[in-house]
Parts: sequence; C-alpha cells; structure tokens
Amino acid sequence: MPSTRKLSMTSPKPLDLTSCDLEPIHIPGSIQPYGTMLIADAATGLIVGYAGTKYVSAKLLDQKLESVIGHDAASLKAVLPATGIHVIGDVNFSGKRLDAVAYASGAHLVVELTEKAEFDGLNAAFLALMDNLDVRMERAVSLADLCREAARIFQDLTRYGRVMVYRFIDDDAGVVLGESLADGLPSFMHHHFPATDIPRQARALYVRNKVRVIADVHYEPAPIVSASSDLQTIDLSDSTLRSVSPVHIQYLKNMNVAASASMSIVKDGMLWGLIACHHHEPRELPLDIRIACQTMATSLSRLIKVREENELYRERVKLRTMEDALLPQLGPDKSLADFFEGSGEALAKLMNADAFAAVQGKDLYCAGLCPEEHHLRAVAEFVRVDALRRPFATHHLSSRFPQASAFTQTGSGVLAATMSTEVPTILMWFRREQLETVKWAGNPHKDVAPDPTARLTPRTSFEAWSESVKGRSQRWTLAETEAASRIVRLLLEARNNSRIRTLNRELNTTIRENEALIEQKGFLLKEVNHRVQNSIALVAAFLRLQARSASPETKVSLGEADQRLMAVSLAHRRLYQDDSVEMLDLSRYLGELVEELTSSMDTGWQRAIQLDLAPILTDTRHAVTIGLIANELITNAVKYAYGGEVGPVVVTLDQHRNMLRFVVSDEGVGFGTGGVAGTGFGSRMMSVLMQQSKGELVYESNHPGVRAVVTTPLQDH
Repeated sequence: MPSTRKLSMTSPKPLDLTSCDLEPIHIPGSIQPYGTMLIADAATGLIVGYAGTKYVSAKLLDQKLESVIGHDAASLKAVLPATGIHVIGDVNFSGKRLDAVAYASGAHLVVELTEKAEFDGLNAAFLALMDNLDVRMERAVSLADLCREAARIFQDLTRYGRVMVYRFIDDDAGVVLGESLADGLPSFMHHHFPATDIPRQARALYVRNKVRVIADVHYEPAPIVSASSDLQTIDLSDSTLRSVSPVHIQYLKNMNVAASASMSIVKDGMLWGLIACHHHEPRELPLDIRIACQTMATSLSRLIKVREENELYRERVKLRTMEDALLPQLGPDKSLADFFEGSGEALAKLMNADAFAAVQGKDLYCAGLCPEEHHLRAVAEFVRVDALRRPFATHHLSSRFPQASAFTQTGSGVLAATMSTEVPTILMWFRREQLETVKWAGNPHKDVAPDPTARLTPRTSFEAWSESVKGRSQRWTLAETEAASRIVRLLLEARNNSRIRTLNRELNTTIRENEALIEQKGFLLKEVNHRVQNSIALVAAFLRLQARSASPETKVSLGEADQRLMAVSLAHRRLYQDDSVEMLDLSRYLGELVEELTSSMDTGWQRAIQLDLAPILTDTRHAVTIGLIANELITNAVKYAYGGEVGPVVVTLDQHRNMLRFVVSDEGVGFGTGGVAGTGFGSRMMSVLMQQSKGELVYESNHPGVRAVVTTPLQDH
C-alpha cells in the first residue's frame, strides 16, 4: 500500500435539530469507541473502511476480510439476515480473542468486534440460569407483577443500577410499570415520560435493532475512516456500536446517567415497550449478555401477549354473560322509553358506565346521571354517522367535540353505537370525569420551545412533577367496544321481534307491503348484481378468447388480468350474498379468493396454502383493494418462491388497534439477487393500491423465504 495514500475520516453532517423526528440517527458516520468496526466490500471481500481506536490502523485497508478475522466475506454474506445481525462468535483479531457480529448495509458487509465477557457465557450453568429466569416470569400472576419481576431479572443479568419496564400508551407517551433499583437511586415507578423523549425514527429502529447499549455517555465518537467519502452515509441501522444522537446523550447526562442499555418489547410486530437500564458509571455489556437479554425480552413479549389475551377473554365472557341476562328485561315497542324501561339501568351497569341514553328522532331515553337534553342530542348528532360502521369510543370527548367541555362532570367519556332502525337510534354510554394525578419524570411542558423552528434541546429536569388531568374518564376497553356492537345487534333483533309480534296482530297489511318492498329491493339488488356479473364474465371471456391466439408472454399477462378481474367479481358477489350491502367479512372473501385461485393451479397448492384469517368487517372498496393485493402476492409466491414447484405458503390476516395487517409468507428461495420477483404491471398496480389505501407494503426475510407484510388503516381518519 503506498505510504502517500490519503484517508478520509467521515464526520456527521450538520443536523437539523429543530425536530427529533428529522434527525438521521441511522447514518451518524461514527461509532462508540468501546468496539471496532470493519467495513468490507461484499463483492470483493476487501476492507474499505474501519472505525474505533482499539487494535485498528490504516494498514487494514485493502486487506481481505478473511485474512484479518478468519472469515471470508462470501461465507458471511450467505448467512446474513435481510435485517439484523448474524452472530459470528469468537474471532482472533490483532492477537485478541473477541466477539464478532456481522450485518449487511447496502453493498457493504460490516463486522463489529467487542470485548468478550470475563466468563464463558455458553455453559450449562448459564443456560440453567436463563431457564430459571424464564420460570420466574411465568409465575407472575398479573401484568404488574410480570413487569416488576422482569425488571429484577434484567437487573440480575445486566448489573445496572436502575432497570425499568416501560410501556407505550395510546398517545405515544410512556409509563413505567416495573422497576428494580440499587441503593440510593431515585425511583421513576408509575412516572410518565412524554412521547418526545423517544422520536418516531428511534422507535422504528427499536423494532429492528432490539438491543442498544451506550457504554459511556462521555465517549468521543470514533469516525469511520476510509480511502474515499462513499462511507459518509453508510446505513448503520443494524449496528450495535452506532454512535448515538447528541441530543439523547445530553438527555442521559441530564438524568445523571453514565451508561444505558435498552431492550425492545415487540408484540405482534409492534413496539409495546422497552426495558430501560441506567447505570451511574460506564458499563459495557458483552455479546453473551446482550443476546441473553434479547432472548429474555422475546420471552417477556410472549408472556405479555398471553396475559393481555387472557384478560381480554375473561372480560368478554363476563360481558356476554351479562348480555344474556339483559335481553329478557327489554320492554314493549310502544315508545323508546317503553323499550328501555326495564333494561336502561342494566345497560349502563353492563358497560361500567355512569349513564345510558338513547336518541331516536324526537324521542329520548335516559338512565343514570346524563348530560342535559340539548347536550345529549348534540353528542348523538356528532357520533351518529361514525357509530354506524363501528362503535365510537373516547375517554376524552372534549378533545374531539369541544362542546363537551360544558358537561365533563357527567360526560367526559362516551361509547356510542348507531342502531339501523327506520329512524336511526343512537345508543350512548357516558362516563363522568375521573380526576387523575399523573406523575411525570419532569415537567413535560417546561422545555418545549415556543418557536417550532428553534434548535432542539433535551429536557433538563426529571424531578417528579404532578399534573392534574381533567376532562377525561376511565378508558373503554376493547371488550366493551365489541360488546357495544353485539348489544346493537341484539337490541335490534329484540326490537324487531317485538314489533313483528305487535304488527302481526294489528298491521298485517302493512307488513305485507313492507315485505313486498323488501322483496322488490332484493330483486333489484339481485338484478344489479346479475348485470354486473354478466359484464365481468363478458370481459373475462374476451380476455380468454384473446389469449388463445396470443404469444406466451401475452397469455401470461391476460391470465393475470383475468385473475384480478376475478378478485373484483368475487367481492361484488360476496357483497350481495351477505346481509349487509355495505360491509363484508374480509376473512370470508379472502378465503373464497384463495379457493378460486387454487382451483386453476396444481392440486398440491390447495393443501400447501394455509390460511389464518381473523374475521374483520370492512367496506367493499377496501376489500377489493386487499383482494387485488392478495391476488398479486399469492400469485408471485406460487410462481417464484419454489421455482415452479409446490411449497408451503401461509396467508394471515389480523387487526392491531385500528390497523389491518395482511401477510403472505413462503419458505422458498428468498430475495436472491434481484429482490422480490413479480410483473412490472403488478408491482406498479400494488404501489398505486397502497397509496390509495394509505398503507405500506414491506418485504422481509422469512429465514428462509420471503414475508410480504401489508399494513393499512382499518378506516380513514
């Protein structure tokens, strides 16, 4: 290597710190100096850059990676995941025995080296310890007990002075549910932290990179050194040594923290919370402990999911038992008041509400301590349309309906559902204001700059600061929201049955006319469906006719167009087969769509494609969009995943809060060198569909194979 070679030392570009969400934390251009980074060209295996002050020098440049650490780039590249790290294990580097991990970053292969633990972590005693820690968490009875026990367990593993189990709540703020402290450290138990403490892009990295360590907050960043400037923007999203935002470093200094570590609690692919570890002096975490912490965090995620699902199940059973006892209390259908006379108080009690009210045109019924009549009617009009599709629920009504600030003592929270009677009936449950004192780790409002363009500075105070929260009620649970939907259906059935019994005696003629109108309406709907189906069938026949004389490539394109047309036709047919002419069950639709697709394939695909579809109601437009996307993703998996052979494909559909997630995964050839295969038109069509649905399509490695994950809002906001 010529001695005159000029080296380039990257340094971070000036950051726009007017907003944490704009800071490019994944491309810092430097690392924490407690480890060493080697950057190799993935194609040639030559080292093109390095960082860290330990055991490195410019002599490393242009050397083969294999000659430096004993592992060649080609072998490492073959085992690297699409995202995340691959643990190499022990390597000999500059006469030292070190721990090594590797990951891919664009066209580069990155290897990171850190000091080994003082003990041999992978021995029988340590594995037995891990099993014992897992058993300790399983014995926890409640979520609170689980979080407290988890904090103690992670303190045993890391030996950090303070360990907190931190959960994100709906407004993206966080609250400490479990804590374990060494002597003398202040407690943050049950304290809230504002959402601004963890910016949006940092949350995304926490899902991708589940363990992050800052060994010494007073470190001097070690810049990346290379012979060119092309490494200045290398993506270090998967790095375990990545240099940390100066804002976050100052944040930790303001907390009197000298070292920190965090482990992500990821549930169903979403960031549920963090295990946050703080120490009063610099402290490194060797690779063995980091992997152990990641394993325990994964186990904690599973246990949290089980406890939340068990709690939801018990609440659902309790509500359904109360619903069964409620129906006999319904009165005659002479008026709204008569109908709810015997059940109004029970309806309020069912939802653990302070009051129940129903509005139907000029009629009004109240049970319990309700807002005044004009306020009730105003709320009913506000929620009427939204509550028709699914229950409207909020614990802070005044934030969405400012007029509600006048009656917070009786109606800070509302759960509403619209019953599709001739004149819509709006059912509303109210909860009164629940004054709450929220403890914050420092005043969340004090350090907010009045000028949105002002340079960002971290919070400087973390002393306990209490805030009285007004205008809010106890939150409505998912089970209560589901119960509101069932109650509307049960009440509608009960009310219709009552009306039918009365009208059979007094209004037989009117009933026959109504039945005739309903029959005519059904006939018209069937006629419309028949004509639409005929039109679609005509277009499909034309496509198949064209395919007979077309070239092989054109035949494939026409066949794909025929499949897409089939997805639209199936949605339309399902729409007119269901009871509702607006909503349909997405799981039934997708199941029938897969059945239609596989009917024209090799019979092996009917057994190879497995479905795990949660029942979700959605409108036809959204269902057609998901159906077209499903058609493309499943067709791509069948064509490309196994080279034309039959192999397992799993199709899942689930709901997380107000988001719908649709996943198609295979165990085939994976990404290969050309990304995910598919037709150019199909890819463009899916891009347009994702934009229209305000969703996101992400391809992930399935180890082996590919996971195509579609996430879209369940409804527009």
